[in-house]
Amino acid sequence: MRAISVGALAVLAISACGLATNGGPAAGKLQVVAAENFWGSIAAQVGAVRVEVTSIIKNPNADPHDYEPTAADARTVARAGYFIENGAGYDPWAAKLVAANPVANRRVLDVGGLVGVSEGGNPHLWYSPGFVDRVVARLAADFGTDPSTYETSGLSDYHSTLAAIREKYSGTPVGATESIFVYVARATGLNLVTPPGYMRAISAGADPTAADKAAVDEQVASRSLKVLVFNAQNSTPDVRAVVDRAEAQRLPVVAITETQAPADLTYQDWQTRQLNALLAALGG
Repeated sequence: MRAISVGALAVLAISACGLATNGGPAAGKLQVVAAENFWGSIAAQVGAVRVEVTSIIKNPNADPHDYEPTAADARTVARAGYFIENGAGYDPWAAKLVAANPVANRRVLDVGGLVGVSEGGNPHLWYSPGFVDRVVARLAADFGTDPSTYETSGLSDYHSTLAAIREKYSGTPVGATESIFVYVARATGLNLVTPPGYMRAISAGADPTAADKAAVDEQVASRSLKVLVFNAQNSTPDVRAVVDRAEAQRLPVVAITETQAPADLTYQDWQTRQLNALLAALGG
């Protein structure tokens, strides 16, 4: 992508953390751009009045894997003093967009790099409570804010719902159509019995092996699962068929989404709503 010239940018300093801010409608605030709105939501709440946050992916129907940045996105990034990308191979376009639109003193937070997940690993990092806590701590340090406010108030219901599932249902066998649910299963102690190869294949848009398909079909048919979780934003014909079979067996099915839906929810409200649906499907 060709870099878009934005002329001379007014650079201010935030005394608490020494990061550059760009002049504009909210001059004096750090201009933060997030590749995806779940990280943008967290950044806006951690940074509070010190930041102005814009998210590039905010349409629930957009696929962050294959997103094609626009000229407007490039102009947005060219104003950013701080950029957040998921990394781990999830949004490779984001790093290219930043490189094509450089700004002096801009900081870039690669979440995958922060938490130690590289390309080839499970990139759905925002579904890991531990990773989210590490991102909150880093953002607070970079923005010069206190992370405890968001951790103890904003994320309170989110963490308590995770704990409720863990306390009541740890070890319960559940299934999932893709790897987006793996981090939640670990955090709650649920026994995710779906073949890992099946989940990785669906997440990557590939065809699972015949053996993995047969295993998933058998788990559904025998009702050896307490709940089946699927990504409603990646409901391929094969996934839909599995969900239909589960519903025909009266096996509880829980839909989750890859990005915030509705888009105007906060990260924690979105996640807590989904966790409460899971908790109810497990038995309440």
